[in-house]
Amino acid sequence: MDYRIVPIAEKHFKGLRGVVDAVARERRYLAMLRGFSLKDTRDFVRARMKERSPYFVALAGGRVVGWCDIQPVPRDTMKHGGVLGMGIVDGFCSQGIGSALLRATLARARERGFTRVELTVRADNRRAIWLYRKFGFVREGVKRSAFRVAGRYYDLYSMAVLFKGSKT
Repeated sequence: MDYRIVPIAEKHFKGLRGVVDAVARERRYLAMLRGFSLKDTRDFVRARMKERSPYFVALAGGRVVGWCDIQPVPRDTMKHGGVLGMGIVDGFCSQGIGSALLRATLARARERGFTRVELTVRADNRRAIWLYRKFGFVREGVKRSAFRVAGRYYDLYSMAVLFKGSKT
């Protein structure tokens, strides 16, 4: 399968909105059950672009099929860190897109001076946990019963990666 990883641009907003909505409606990976409106998506991404946050999309045949971004932590003592979010549309997983998105996004985070990137992932999402570990993320803790869908509770793992120059 042929795909490209590119920095987010305004022309990707509508496709990104659709991808976020599709992944959210799977009710497994995101902390929301449906995507944001196109206006909210535009506002959010424009704010990330203005602050030069790492933000990439995966394109297959010109169509957005995945994204990966890192939002800076907005606290003075934690600005060296960011929070990673990502998703890939069903049918495009296990084709190297997640690795390519993470590679590009983490490289940009290092360029921007981040020394820590963190995330949360459902404890039963083995594919994602394997991918994050491949890129150096380690589990820092468990948030017990932090995720609830259709009356069922799931644990979340807190994971992070530290870049060179940060205290380990």
